[in-house]
Amino acid sequence: MSSGLRDIWVYLSASPLLHLTLTLLAYVLGDWLYERSGRLPLFNPVLIAVLVLVALLSITGTDYATYFEGAQFVHFLLGPATVALAVPLYRQFDKVRHSALALGVSLAAGSLTAMLTAVAVAAALGADRDTLISLAPKSVTAPVAMGITEKLGGLPSLTAVLVIMTGVLGAVLGSWIFSLLRIKDPRAQGFALGVTSHGIGTARALQLGELAGAFSALAMGLNALATALLLPLLYRLVS
Repeated sequence: MSSGLRDIWVYLSASPLLHLTLTLLAYVLGDWLYERSGRLPLFNPVLIAVLVLVALLSITGTDYATYFEGAQFVHFLLGPATVALAVPLYRQFDKVRHSALALGVSLAAGSLTAMLTAVAVAAALGADRDTLISLAPKSVTAPVAMGITEKLGGLPSLTAVLVIMTGVLGAVLGSWIFSLLRIKDPRAQGFALGVTSHGIGTARALQLGELAGAFSALAMGLNALATALLLPLLYRLVS
């Protein structure tokens, strides 16, 4: 970057609105590419936005703390957005209630599988203790996952990265996996996305339909609760 452009960037980066604006523009670009591609999962707007922002921060030499000072308003909106997921869940409550037993079994299986398979593969590859702890809650929404990791002595920052990667991969690959396995029931699709890919997966599920979105929102909340209860218990048993 030339000295003139660097001086301009230093001046603009002092404004907290800059990084908020860049975040919104990156997502708008991702959404535009997603629509232009015919909604191919590979062009997931969150994935595109993350790649664009990482490139911009790397090119300009901006550290994450500086970026977050401006973009934290988007982080704040995660709370209201999560609460808003109760709306499709309320509308589909009768269907959820009639599937209670199947959902309970699926939640237990999905939550344990998400934790144990990730830790087992990482342990086989020689990952250390801190990495294993940080990896275990990767399928839980970020605030809960980071809290669990911190309590168990892991690395919350690593968990945050793993959570985002898990969510994006689930949103990108979920539809293809459903097609491959011939899973057509929107309830199963939504619940699977919510258990494995938390909020980003739920956003994808809402694109599949309100019914899938409702089951995904339920799965995301229940999996956060299940992991918060089960993971510390499993940790005590093996430590």
